[in-house]
Amino acid sequence: MEETDVGVCVPGFKAAGIRKGGYGLAVILSEGEADCALMVTSNRVRAAPVLVSLGHAGRGKARGVVASSGNANCFTGEKGLEDAREMCRLAAGRFGSSPQDYIVNSTGVIGRRLDMDAIEALLEEMPEPASSRDASLAAAKAIMTTDTVPKMYSVRTTLETGEEVHIGGIAKGAGMIAPGLVHATMFCFLTTDARIPGDRIQSVLREAVELSFNMTVVDGDMSTNDMVCLLAGGTAGNKDIDENFQKALDRVCRELARMIARDGEGATKYLEVTVRNAATREDAAAAARAVAGSSLVKTAVFGSDPNWGRIIAALGYSGAEMDPGKVSLYLRGREREVCLVRDGEPLALEGTEELKLAEEVMKEKEIHITADLAMGEGEATAFGCDLGYDYVKINAEYTT
Repeated sequence: MEETDVGVCVPGFKAAGIRKGGYGLAVILSEGEADCALMVTSNRVRAAPVLVSLGHAGRGKARGVVASSGNANCFTGEKGLEDAREMCRLAAGRFGSSPQDYIVNSTGVIGRRLDMDAIEALLEEMPEPASSRDASLAAAKAIMTTDTVPKMYSVRTTLETGEEVHIGGIAKGAGMIAPGLVHATMFCFLTTDARIPGDRIQSVLREAVELSFNMTVVDGDMSTNDMVCLLAGGTAGNKDIDENFQKALDRVCRELARMIARDGEGATKYLEVTVRNAATREDAAAAARAVAGSSLVKTAVFGSDPNWGRIIAALGYSGAEMDPGKVSLYLRGREREVCLVRDGEPLALEGTEELKLAEEVMKEKEIHITADLAMGEGEATAFGCDLGYDYVKINAEYTT
């Protein structure tokens, strides 16, 4: 497997993006009809474009994606649905195919109508889609809201049958990122030139999402517009996919998830939590998400406070099967690791070398927490960040 740095512009796909005023617009186009899998938020309040996209994706095929930033088009009633359909109609008019062949989404403030004049103007002014790194980057920038950096990643891998396939993606997300969803937790648009049989495309996407975006938590709030879309162009020449493809898709999704966590609203530190030897993988995932999502853990990370009792408490309320007398807890920075608790026995107590080392590790910009539950073989990793003053400032002033 090898990184390629082309984002969504893998063979058979083009992209474009534009920003003007308070709006941005991105398109991703397949050269031909692509197989499509879609995963969306489990929030009971679903935005108009999410509802429209679910209808369009029902036949398992799509030509492309059109996505806007600046307004979520959520809680906008029938007019919002009309606006989402109009975005698809405008995209089809500019780039071809029918409106039903487009996946659509929007991101921004909830409860306000889209400025369709602005959307139409952006489509008219948008550069011709191209298959290049710059085109993918432009699309990634166009869907940013409170993001500080664009997010894209791509790889190529070789299947066991010898065909070389490419997988790429762009994503956006910095706030309203929370775990425990049925599906995704932000925007991510994925492309591949591989052929994926129609009865498998949804399952391979779900597996990748469960290991990545569903394990990402910034602030514990679930968005109304979250979506992960996979388009498979099928031009690579393969007849089927195998474990090599799944590993490559998992990697793309995990790297994009890490980028989202690192770019969390107001974040100053990246946090990664691994729970191993849990009774089940589900237990491990629940425990890792609980720690990564704990406001008390996040604020301790922000303040460089090695208050490991908060981690133990989060493990305890996570719902995972747990024996406090068996738990071991580790803290790792770039080059140093310290054991805080071993087999239920606290080591990092006042005046100990373990606590001094933990204090130093907590000052670093990337912090890894590992909890060994000694209950089985389940393992999972969650991706998160600290919670600081700037998060409150950004969200206190979001609409003002």
